[in-house]
Amino acid sequence: MKNYQAELFSPEKYRLAEGPLYDGRTGRLSWVDIAEGRLFWLLPDGQRGEASFGEKLGAAIPCREGEGFVLALEKGLWLYEKGEKTLLRDLSGELEPWQRCNDAKADAAGRLWVGTVSDDMERGFNGDLFCFAGGALRKMEAGTKLANGLARSRDEKRFFFVDSMDVAVYVYDCDPVTGALSGKRLLYKPDKALPDGLCIDAEDNLWVALWGGRVEQVDGVTGEVLATVTVPAERVTSCCFWGEKLDSLFITTFGDGMEGEGDGRLYTCRVDAAGLPADTAVIR
Repeated sequence: MKNYQAELFSPEKYRLAEGPLYDGRTGRLSWVDIAEGRLFWLLPDGQRGEASFGEKLGAAIPCREGEGFVLALEKGLWLYEKGEKTLLRDLSGELEPWQRCNDAKADAAGRLWVGTVSDDMERGFNGDLFCFAGGALRKMEAGTKLANGLARSRDEKRFFFVDSMDVAVYVYDCDPVTGALSGKRLLYKPDKALPDGLCIDAEDNLWVALWGGRVEQVDGVTGEVLATVTVPAERVTSCCFWGEKLDSLFITTFGDGMEGEGDGRLYTCRVDAAGLPADTAVIR
């Protein structure tokens, strides 16, 4: 099994850094701080930008047209473009008052997949997995506990999904045309850690961020652990491939209330794998 060591990417500390994505069309790297409701991005020339939205921000997905993002804010999906945000879909009718949007990803067809979670632990862990396309919203998986990382195989025929409170990564059969899911089965349960976000490489292996100070590369068919990236933070939240060759991981971590020097910081690690280009959302 291969072992890697993540290195500090930048010294800023975040309460809950999450949702990293690299847009290979522009070289823009982006991530969010869920707890602060802020979006951050870094351009190839080193220029940084950020935007604040005044509520929790689960994810920000680049749009296929233009340079905007689709935002998964607490109770709705919004287009953020040129400093302005426009409501795409109000989700308040689908969510309980104590629920909010969490992680989200686009697929090759431009559909947006978003999980919802409870924001009140007294209500327990409960949420759903939705798909948004063409203005329509479909519930794809009901009764999830803590919806987190999402990814698809290169041929779009397998869908991977993290339910953190099940301590599990599941795999489904997926219809690339309709997006329909079937055949849910367990792929991987980490040892002594909670799985959070993830990304996928060109060989259809997953890189799973763990609340256990590491990222694990997992065989997308067998669930076997192939490699470990040690991260100097206790709670690793997500990762994505980035860079010109897509051969490095960009890694986010949790820092809220944590006392470790490395907690809440951003990391990077070059690995012996290459990622797939990130899918973008179609909103028009």
